[in-house]
Amino acid sequence: MDRHDFHPTSLREYDIRGIIGETLGEDDAYAIGRGFGTRVRRAGGTKVAVGYDGRHSSPSLEAALVRGLEDTGCEALRIGLGPTPMLYFAVHHLDADGGVMITGSHNPPNYNGFKMMLGHGPFYGADITGIGTMAAAGDWERGTGSNRKVDVSEAYVQRLLGDVPAHGFRIAWDTGNGAAGPIVERLTAAMPGEHHLLFTDVDGNFPNHHPDPTEEKNLVDLRRVVAEKGLDFGLAFDGDGDRIGAIDSTGRIIWGDQLLMILAEDVLRDVPGATIIADVKASQALYDRIADLGGKPLMWKTGHSLIKAKMKETGAPLAGEMSGHIFFAHRYYGFDDAIYAAVRLIGAVDRSGKSLTELRAAMPAMVNTPELRFPCPEERKFAVIDEVLARLEASGADVNRTDGARVNTPDGWWLLRASNTQDVLVARAEAVSAEALDRLVAAINAQLSASGLATLTAH
Repeated sequence: MDRHDFHPTSLREYDIRGIIGETLGEDDAYAIGRGFGTRVRRAGGTKVAVGYDGRHSSPSLEAALVRGLEDTGCEALRIGLGPTPMLYFAVHHLDADGGVMITGSHNPPNYNGFKMMLGHGPFYGADITGIGTMAAAGDWERGTGSNRKVDVSEAYVQRLLGDVPAHGFRIAWDTGNGAAGPIVERLTAAMPGEHHLLFTDVDGNFPNHHPDPTEEKNLVDLRRVVAEKGLDFGLAFDGDGDRIGAIDSTGRIIWGDQLLMILAEDVLRDVPGATIIADVKASQALYDRIADLGGKPLMWKTGHSLIKAKMKETGAPLAGEMSGHIFFAHRYYGFDDAIYAAVRLIGAVDRSGKSLTELRAAMPAMVNTPELRFPCPEERKFAVIDEVLARLEASGADVNRTDGARVNTPDGWWLLRASNTQDVLVARAEAVSAEALDRLVAAINAQLSASGLATLTAH
């Protein structure tokens, strides 16, 4: 293969992804290997760590990617099946020059994709579109590389255990038949406390429930086990182990911004006055809590690659997203690792002297919508946001433009932004009362209607 054209929908802001056999296949994986290997070689490197998740298509994509890396003269360090954060860990642990993870994350079983690191930093945006440009031109290095299998799983588990507190809890863990299962089995076997594991067998069909812990319907089994056994709390993970979900002993969901409130208090004990980053979808209560604890809250754009880059720029020890990506640079590497975040959450609860249920109960009551998504054509979604911003600014509204439009009013705030990964707009609102929330949703609807789009009714 001298050149390659990718499907126009597969090169995304944070990663490469598509539907197997339709928009993504082995030829694409080979071309990604050639393009990424070329970037590594031109940056003066040769070693690339490669991992893959439990989807049925992942092994064949991994093999094609490795061939592409070899044909640029790179050495592929094949760590095998595991969660995405184990691949990130491998790049650090093996002192690799980059890393590629084959994963469909929390998408349906017929999807797959690629997440990448160049050096120790994220690879996104123009880096990813550049892979497409290089492939179309056949602008690839040539060489004779090699590959070898490297087992980093024991080193990874030992690193996770390094932050486990001495005090144990009674916890349910639901890995949803995703790639985190075998690591969680080994981790919990060495931890104090009592651990009840759900769906740790890796199965790319996800036969029990879809592995997305931010969707309430996927937490039914976890809630049942916590209730039946009277456990302290429950933890859940997405398909590739980089997003966490949690419930307390009563089954209440602890959302991403609420987890960050607990973790921020723990980190700020060690790093007083530090900057803590959260994405634009997070509750105002989180930003207020960080400030009350003496930290510096920073609102930033949604997207794991964008958050990681901002952490490096600001030196923030902790960041998080509503979607359950939690990033620790404090005592860790600065990437999103849901299994490590679980360990740190257990430690934070232990050090607080309270139960997770008490910590959740002490949080301010928030009246809000879930994340509301609705279709919008790819070529229209960013234009709609520009139209909304223009109207808001003409009206003198209090608008934060960090990522889309986040509008502050006496009733609370509402957000409208374009998804970087799907053909949808995303809306969210949080208010001081149910009546105020109705007014905020009406404001969102007015903007959607003004741009000729269907309005929201559910909240």
